[in-house]
Amino acid sequence: MTAQQRTPQQALGSGFGMRSTPSEVIAGADLSGKLAVVTGGYSGLGLETTKGLAEAGADVIVPARRPDHAREVLAGLGDTAGTITVDEMDLGDVASAGGFGQRIADGDRSVDILINNAAIMACPETRVGDGWEAQFATNHLGHYVMTNKMWPALDADGGARVVALSSTGHKLSDIRYDDIHFTSDYDKWIAYGQAKTANSLFAVHLDALGAEHGVRAFAVHPGGIMTELQRHLPKEEMIAMGWMDEAGNINELFKTPEQGASTSIFAATSPQLDGMGGVYCEDADIANLEDPDNAMGRFFGVKPYAIDAANAAKLWDVSAAATGVNAFV
Repeated sequence: MTAQQRTPQQALGSGFGMRSTPSEVIAGADLSGKLAVVTGGYSGLGLETTKGLAEAGADVIVPARRPDHAREVLAGLGDTAGTITVDEMDLGDVASAGGFGQRIADGDRSVDILINNAAIMACPETRVGDGWEAQFATNHLGHYVMTNKMWPALDADGGARVVALSSTGHKLSDIRYDDIHFTSDYDKWIAYGQAKTANSLFAVHLDALGAEHGVRAFAVHPGGIMTELQRHLPKEEMIAMGWMDEAGNINELFKTPEQGASTSIFAATSPQLDGMGGVYCEDADIANLEDPDNAMGRFFGVKPYAIDAANAAKLWDVSAAATGVNAFV
């Protein structure tokens, strides 16, 4: 895809905003007969995403590291227009992530929507796989392998959309190609930032590869949301960062999980995005580039390095070399 064909990184004026809900952005849509996959689709933001898609008629598959727990939680949603099923997958284990993706590819249905939602954040230094830093491995490499293995099911009918959840945390770090896995000087927030930049770049390059097949990809910043993602953060740290006050009152810039899910569902289903892809979205719209002169720039918009096509292609090659997986070779 040439630079001229790339979707502009600028807001559409979608008519939605930071407080929009899934029911609002998907109003009138009938997803009956569609198949969606939502990683981490049984807690917090992912649970609301699963709920929104299933209520609109989509059949949703939720891969989970703890499948029995996921089934218990999802049963609490009650009746939905679409079915919800659970499979087993551990994103921190490439074999497990690839195995799930392969099972989907070997199935009898094409995938219309893939939402790579699951993540870990600011965890203590942890190693998985071949000594990989856990946030990069889980948030990016696991999804990279799973999606590549699943590619035949995404490609089967054309028109599929892939949504990779990034975060405003991407502004903390570009990809550290000289030491991606923090062989020294581990910093939990820089590692998280790198992983979220990787999620955005993954969407950029997958879209470049997939567009000719009718498969489009989007990166999404769901907004600040209090979920299990914060499980590694003590209250004192969240107070110091301004996420909450001493009494535990949450910063007004934060969203509810339901509000946060709206941008994922917008990117996955909105007809406003037909023929588009490879962009970073927030508040149920395409985001603008970060304004360096705006005092609130830390919270809105996207850094140029997180949507740079050359950077995205380089990361894809690095990921392919590390995992031995590339559906496009």
